[in-house]
Amino acid sequence: MFDLQGYGGTIAYGALITLEVGLASLVLALLLGMLAAVAKMSSIAPLRWLAGIYTTVIRGIPDLVLMLLIFFGGQVLINDLAYRLGYDDYIDINPFVAGVVAIGFIFGAYMAETLRGAYLAVDKGQREAALAYGMRPGQVFFRVMLPQLLRHALPGLGNNWLVLLKTTALVSVIGLDDMVRKASLAAGATQMPFTFYLSVAVIFLVFTSISVWLLNLAETRLGRAYRRG
Repeated sequence: MFDLQGYGGTIAYGALITLEVGLASLVLALLLGMLAAVAKMSSIAPLRWLAGIYTTVIRGIPDLVLMLLIFFGGQVLINDLAYRLGYDDYIDINPFVAGVVAIGFIFGAYMAETLRGAYLAVDKGQREAALAYGMRPGQVFFRVMLPQLLRHALPGLGNNWLVLLKTTALVSVIGLDDMVRKASLAAGATQMPFTFYLSVAVIFLVFTSISVWLLNLAETRLGRAYRRG
């Protein structure tokens, strides 16, 4: 069933690309999520509106449609801007960069809601008490707020990571040689689609199983640290 006809190395390389896309997208999504979460809790109305529009629009449109819009729309925008600046050569966006930007932008909206909810779950009285005790705002955040925020946010962040990791399969539609595209090419050459797509499914299951184990370990350690504190 798993005789890959010499394509095993190709699929393994594609799996590495998939993991790289997932991790890079996670970093971007967390950055955008933190910015959007801060904006949604800001006292500045325009920032709250922009962040609200961002999270509402992103969560209301399918990921595949957004990826195609960002990839092709981004290329049109960049080339149009380059043409206006006097650059005549066509600029072809790297599929890896496009995939990371698209997935990071999409999941930044979900991360924002997770982080905002985790922040609101921390008792405001603890922050006020720490300030009254004489701590500086930076000390309050890192010593009092952050440990509790992480404990509340970790389950949601973990779920977002698992969904994000599976969403990386969509980058094959914009030409990136991830393992889904590698499997598709191998399946077409060997006429063995079930074997190759099953292999991809197993690899994703391995990735997500390891992720779940690490997340459970992190939750356990954070819980112990909080109880000791």
